[in-house]
Order: sequence, then structure tokens, then C-alpha cells
Amino acid sequence: MAKPKEISSLSYDQAMEELEGIVQQLEAEVGDLDAALALYERGQQLAKHCGELLDSAELRVQQLGADGSLSELE
Repeated sequence: MAKPKEISSLSYDQAMEELEGIVQQLEAEVGDLDAALALYERGQQLAKHCGELLDSAELRVQQLGADGSLSELE
């Protein structure tokens, strides 16, 4: 089995895809408790990373002026 990528290097789409796979695995209830806990922990980290990426994108959008140039937030 390939080693999972470092979460911080994942794009939003990559992280969401992996998170969706983890949810499916957890819903299927396959594996032992330790494996389920490891999946849950990875899922939590992925969800946090996705939230941070969305926050960053929202800030960039807010900084864009009506003419498309960056402006300072008040």
C-alpha cells in the first residue's frame, strides 16, 4: 500500500476525494478498531485542511476589488 501524501501538499480536490473515500470506508465498517481510528484521524486532518483552503480562497475573493485588482481589507 502506498504511503499517503502529506496533507499540506494536497489540493482541495485531492483532499476532498480522499476524505470521501475515508467516509465510504468508515461507513462500510470494514477493518478493526485501530484501522477505523486511524482513518477517522486522517479524515479529521483532511477536513481541517479543506476548511483552511476554503478560508484562504474566501479571503482572496474578499480582497479582489470590483475591477479585479487586489485591495486592502479594512
